[in-house]
Amino acid sequence: MSESPRVELTEAAVGLLRRLRQAHGPLMFHQSGGCCDGSAPMCYPRGEFRTGGSDVLLAELEVAGVPETIGFWMSVAQYERWSHTRLVVDVVAGRGSGFSLEAPEGVRFLIRSYLVDTATRD
Repeated sequence: MSESPRVELTEAAVGLLRRLRQAHGPLMFHQSGGCCDGSAPMCYPRGEFRTGGSDVLLAELEVAGVPETIGFWMSVAQYERWSHTRLVVDVVAGRGSGFSLEAPEGVRFLIRSYLVDTATRD
């Protein structure tokens, strides 16, 4: 698994990100907070989703074979609720949101999370 202190990628996610990078150029994630997208990690061409003061950059993910890191962003409000978790980006069969780059692939990114000891989380 590719790993940062806050976010990990499964091998399936790494493989899909390599393909998406080849097709779309540099990438980024924004962890959706609900509504239409549920709570799915949304993958965009870097810069297509505008981040600002209401977002926090959780990780710059390194993926072998991808020349630049992939930023993983989340809203500050959602981060406050999820700050005690480690996130694992995985891939499962089925269509996700039409806004995320993997939608035409017949798969979707999915977050799995687990609690971390808040005394040692960063």
